[in-house]
Amino acid sequence: MKTQPTDLQYLPLDLKRELLPHHVAVIMDGNGRWAKRQGLPRIMGHKAGVNVLKDLLHCCKDWGIKALTAYAFSTENWKRPEEEVEFLMTLFQRVLRQELREMVEENVQIQFVGNLSALPQALQTEISRSMAQTQDNRSIRFTIATNYGSRQEILQACRAIAQKVQEGLLKPDDISEEIFEAHLYTAGVADPDLLIRTSGEMRLSNFLLWQMAYGEIYISDALWPDFNRSEFHRALSAYQQRERRFGKV
Repeated sequence: MKTQPTDLQYLPLDLKRELLPHHVAVIMDGNGRWAKRQGLPRIMGHKAGVNVLKDLLHCCKDWGIKALTAYAFSTENWKRPEEEVEFLMTLFQRVLRQELREMVEENVQIQFVGNLSALPQALQTEISRSMAQTQDNRSIRFTIATNYGSRQEILQACRAIAQKVQEGLLKPDDISEEIFEAHLYTAGVADPDLLIRTSGEMRLSNFLLWQMAYGEIYISDALWPDFNRSEFHRALSAYQQRERRFGKV
């Protein structure tokens, strides 16, 4: 999880530490378009995107942000060309295997959210191993949304709660936001304060629909492989200029 030398290793002076988001989520959009502009196959954009994500994780840790969630593979991404999907599954597996030791040394806690049972068995094994070996780490919580879809997440939570009602374990009037959240993939993870989407696209794409009820959204025109610490700095600067009222005056 090594990073390239940068003049932004430390928190920029214009950012107020007390106003930093505790939890940042990212929709990493634009890998394919970046590769096309470089005259490269789409898969090379995904490889470049992994390096950017690694540096962003390191940046969050360096600057004191305690949680990062990345949208790695959506339930809709299975519709992509079979060759690309197979490459992504292999890439996830290889990166986990190669980076786990450094993640442990860096005290990073790894979590995965989504319908993981549909992933290749070899990848599931690497996911289970990475979560088990980092479960006690506390420097930063790194959540990877894989085969994740927020509508699917909400539906499975509803089914699980309905089952408990049917079995007499729960009364309908007892269902609260807290109980509902406890049945989401992200149970136990605080909602994001800031969601960053790259490549200029202005939509959530079925990502964290419940969790982003009061989160701030920042759209970057940079394609994901070009999203560096300077771009992240701009996103945090914009975030710190906003007034978060949560429905109050």
